Amino acid sequence: MRRPRQPLYRTVYPFRILGMALSALPVGVVLAQQHASALSWGALAFVMLLWPHLALWRSRRSRDPERTERQNLLIDSTFAGLWVPLMHFNLLPSALIATLALVDKINTGIRGLWLRSLPGMLGAIMLGSLLTGFAFAPTTSMPVIIACMPILLIHTVAVSLNGYRLVRRVHFQNLRLDELSRTDPLTGLDNRRQWEEHAQQVLERRRTGLGPATLVMVDIDNFKTTNDARGHAVGDDVLRGVAAVLRENIGGNGHAVRYGGDEFALALDVDEPRALSIAESIRRQVCELSFVAAPGLRCTVSLGVATASPGMSLRRWMVAADTALYHAKDQGRNCVATPTRHPDTLPAAAASNDAHETAHPGRAQPSSSG
Repeated sequence: MRRPRQPLYRTVYPFRILGMALSALPVGVVLAQQHASALSWGALAFVMLLWPHLALWRSRRSRDPERTERQNLLIDSTFAGLWVPLMHFNLLPSALIATLALVDKINTGIRGLWLRSLPGMLGAIMLGSLLTGFAFAPTTSMPVIIACMPILLIHTVAVSLNGYRLVRRVHFQNLRLDELSRTDPLTGLDNRRQWEEHAQQVLERRRTGLGPATLVMVDIDNFKTTNDARGHAVGDDVLRGVAAVLRENIGGNGHAVRYGGDEFALALDVDEPRALSIAESIRRQVCELSFVAAPGLRCTVSLGVATASPGMSLRRWMVAADTALYHAKDQGRNCVATPTRHPDTLPAAAASNDAHETAHPGRAQPSSSG
């Protein structure tokens, strides 16, 4: 199940706490060196210690938490700008805190938020400058430099880890999208485009003499009747059940596709006898399927098997398999056929891999419905 998206304020909250706490260190050292007033220390305590929790409270109680949290982020930048003149433009902490405020806006992923934060930051710098009489002492002492180190190290690593997490999430989402673009969402089999690429590869190996190529067309018998009588939900169960049987039987011998509606196709890199054995196993296992939503329902499939000759195109190969499938339907469905001759005229098969009768190349196997 897809997890719900985390509210913005929950994402920002830990970074706000971290950023404010780390910023308090250099600001506090600068204020101590300036022998700042109690009012400045009170402002430091409010902004660095109380504001993160007040911002969370505002967003939680808001009717529009997303909008309120964006306002909180703009207020963050205003506070950051205010500290620059209150520290008399002490160079290193002023640059770090202003940069930290911008990075936090970028880290949210909200387009253009950092730009919208600049007017508030610049306005706070101007207001603070008026309050301090434009005091200017840019020299940074060694204690202040040391107090700035946690911002440089801890906050940078935290933001980088969050960026890495987002990149990984996007990577996995892209993989998922790629998988969805290549598969049928209902059955999980290849979609038509993906399957045709695989089928062309199988044909190419046949053309160069590197292996056999056999195509199996599979059609669910009387599927429309089942859909109409039992409903589309049960019809979907049937499609998923048949798809599972196909996956189980082809293994690593080829690729399966839901070609359209109730029709499937298998491109196999096996010879015709092996393909007929796989087809018969599929036919038999589909007869044995049962469905929780429709306990009495039994379904069958008709299968057409066609071996590719050297130089055969995919279109001709599919026409041959379709011809075999029509033979199977003409025979009464629930059987396997090849395109060479009508099933009624095919010779009997001799070999079998199990207790059920198995088709021989060139013969269809009619059987009773499950």
